[in-house]
Amino acid sequence: MLYQTPRALMIAESISLTGKCSLQTVVSLINQRPNRLRGFTLVELMVVLVILSLLSGVVTFSIQTYLIKSKQNIAKLEIGKMIQALDSFYVSIGRYPSNEEGISILAAKTDDAPQGLLTFVPSDPWGHQYEYRSPGAEDPYEIICFGADKREGGTGGDKDITSMDLTRGKKSP
Repeated sequence: MLYQTPRALMIAESISLTGKCSLQTVVSLINQRPNRLRGFTLVELMVVLVILSLLSGVVTFSIQTYLIKSKQNIAKLEIGKMIQALDSFYVSIGRYPSNEEGISILAAKTDDAPQGLLTFVPSDPWGHQYEYRSPGAEDPYEIICFGADKREGGTGGDKDITSMDLTRGKKSP
């Protein structure tokens, strides 16, 4: 069936006047409709959304791993600073703080350290207090960060970080 719209007829007549093709051929060429409009089907869009979701999941998982490792590195740095402060305390006082005094004595202002050996008593990256034990399991003291779960033991983000992990191979005074 030939669609004869006014516009198609006008175009066809102007082309047929030149004599290169018949009016019927021109009208049929103008009125030919494409089999399918170009665009994306719902299935194609769903496939793209699934792929994007999978990629975002992989990126989120890898970022999570980096965040956990960075918190553990921060805990190691803070424990290292406390170890230095404890060694300074030992040099000036001749002993390590008792369990009752704890790490907080390192931030106290004294005649020997007017600003304190630590400017403040840090909390671990998960918002918990570091645990101080004197005597420690192998050393004269031990500083422990229990990780994200705040319990002894664990793996991954729940792994404990201790001052013994940082001082292995070093001799205590």
